[in-house]
Amino acid sequence: MFEQTNDFRSNDPWRMFRIMAEFVEGFEEMAKICPAVSIFGSARTSPESKYYQWAEECAGLLAEARFNIITGGGPGIMEAANKGAKERGKGISVGLNIDLPFEQQPNPYITKELTFRYFFCRKVMFSKYSCAIIVMPGGFGTLDEMFENLTLVQTRKIPAMPIIFMGTDYWKGLLDWVKEIMLEKEHNISAEDLDLYTLTDDPQVAVDTIIRTCGARLNTVES
Repeated sequence: MFEQTNDFRSNDPWRMFRIMAEFVEGFEEMAKICPAVSIFGSARTSPESKYYQWAEECAGLLAEARFNIITGGGPGIMEAANKGAKERGKGISVGLNIDLPFEQQPNPYITKELTFRYFFCRKVMFSKYSCAIIVMPGGFGTLDEMFENLTLVQTRKIPAMPIIFMGTDYWKGLLDWVKEIMLEKEHNISAEDLDLYTLTDDPQVAVDTIIRTCGARLNTVES
């Protein structure tokens, strides 16, 4: 019979203090950055990619409109968004970095950095302090963040907000599957759930959608 000699669960009571500390620091620091938009996407995207350039453009336009930008703090799409925010706006360019085995390094365009050990603490900060989300092409982590926020909005655990997919070539197959299989064939979602997100290739359309929806929050913060 297999015997686990190093059961990480034996330390759970003490681990709670570290989890609490991450939440407390995150709540204290992130409360200062509203209104903000989170931009998700792959750490592997090169600066030559159109998706890198779109992320930089979206963040730059949003920063000019006085929105702060939140990313995962790493390279690729995250770097592009932090770069656009830092170079074109006077707001805060936030990086919520994560401790990983391969040691993700924060990109140089962050003006406020928080580092997390636990993904679930980090994801709370994305959802709680964003008034909109832009989802650029990415991998499992991007899908995790995207589906979690769709679920939170769908179940009304967080306020409704724009969730925008950038990249028709990348996302159309998945979104067609959501419509044709999840909705029409298996009836696992409702028709109105398709209205929870927008698909576009135009950074200006993404930004206009966010400004139109979140502008009232921006005015409230400024007043």
